Amino acid sequence: MSVIAFYQGEFVDPAGARVPIEERGHQFGDGVYEVVRVYGGRPFLLDEHLERLERSLRTIGIRNPYTAEQWTGLIGEAIRRSGEAEAQVYWQVTRGAAERVHTFPTAEPAVSLVVRPVAAKPASADAELLGLPDDRWANVFVKSVNLLPNVLAKETARRAGAAEAMLVRNGRITEGASSNVWLVCGDTLWTAPADRYILGGITRLFTLRLARELGIPVREEAVTLDQLDRVDEVFITSTTLEIQPVRTVFTDRALLPALRQLPEEAPTTLLPEVRERVTLWSATRPPELTARLQAAYQTAVERFRNHEPVLGRA
Repeated sequence: MSVIAFYQGEFVDPAGARVPIEERGHQFGDGVYEVVRVYGGRPFLLDEHLERLERSLRTIGIRNPYTAEQWTGLIGEAIRRSGEAEAQVYWQVTRGAAERVHTFPTAEPAVSLVVRPVAAKPASADAELLGLPDDRWANVFVKSVNLLPNVLAKETARRAGAAEAMLVRNGRITEGASSNVWLVCGDTLWTAPADRYILGGITRLFTLRLARELGIPVREEAVTLDQLDRVDEVFITSTTLEIQPVRTVFTDRALLPALRQLPEEAPTTLLPEVRERVTLWSATRPPELTARLQAAYQTAVERFRNHEPVLGRA
């Protein structure tokens, strides 16, 4: 299995590549990124990823260094060099390398890319989510490389034995640290709207398409903590997870007030421990609607591998 790396116009040894010390992604987190899943040697939903990349770059004022056709060619060549049929491609664009000042330099954007093999993992039905306050900035829709709040949330969840964090902003469920959150109430699918407070995931977008094709009612509206007692199923989605069922959502009792409103005072740690576990939601029935979406997703992937249209009933 091969790891392939690319930096500033050249394919390089991933173990030996060097980034300039004053690269703005390194010093400021001044850049954006994308991750695409590769099935059968082809990048899945690449057009949608490139559209989101362009939107993120435009929003923060970085020139897109490549056209969509050039990105497609570069990513395709990187996959070809890797020789991997099942992989993921990570790439980022930063504002370049220049003397460290907060204002924008005249440097050209810097591009890096990595292809890594991915082993397919069956989704477990036993995943747990840890409810944490969403204390990220207010422009989460930009897929920024500055992921410190997400990293802290993910590590806090891992230490608590959870698969993922479920972020809550002023009592409203937004998303996971690296995923989108979905809730099933009766026969209706709910997920937070794609506003500034979530990253509109590409797998989220595709799951919406699948749900509509299956005739599943969808409401893109935020669900509050007080509405969790009406939720029948929970699952999360991401490029790497695909569709992951959830068994339980819990938090620490000391965090309950912050889930409803962030306190004004600064916390002593951003890695809170779960000392007194409180269950926010627990599954009481088999995840039937989630299973339907999982099956439809896998069917779409197999069609993609076979160069068939991914949507549309056979």
